[in-house]
Amino acid sequence: MQTKRIGAVLLIFSIFLLIFFVITYQELSTESEEIGCFNSPDCKPIQASFSFVDLGFGLFGFIVALSFYLLFLSKGDKEFLNHLKERKSTLNHEEKFSILLLGLDEFEKRVLKEIVSQEGITQNTLCLRSDMSKAKLSQVLTNLEKKNLIKRQQQKKTLAVFSTIRF
Repeated sequence: MQTKRIGAVLLIFSIFLLIFFVITYQELSTESEEIGCFNSPDCKPIQASFSFVDLGFGLFGFIVALSFYLLFLSKGDKEFLNHLKERKSTLNHEEKFSILLLGLDEFEKRVLKEIVSQEGITQNTLCLRSDMSKAKLSQVLTNLEKKNLIKRQQQKKTLAVFSTIRF
């Protein structure tokens, strides 16, 4: 909300600035016509004033653009900070998980990704999704249990696998 106020104040200021420079430009034009300025030494101050007015019009354009941005396009400060916090927490979890995967072999990576994507997945489903034999999957799960990355719990006739990773 603060940015909207600043934008409104800047817009009002730029309107007054425009009026000032238009009046100054008209006065300089009138004065130069009265003197008959071409290459007269009396015209040098007027020419310098025209440069000042041109710079003023550029400043006016910048302030108007900034005020329109603040009024209509910018998000509030709180929205922006909330977005950054959400983005930071998302990136941290993904980055930590990718770093964790660096210490695992290809089979362990494949299995752990499946377990994280579906907590409580059964070993039978995991066997199908990871495209491994039951013996190989059992060996990989045992290795992951030794590394304290997963835990297995009995669920009827099969085992459900859960991740123990908490970031």
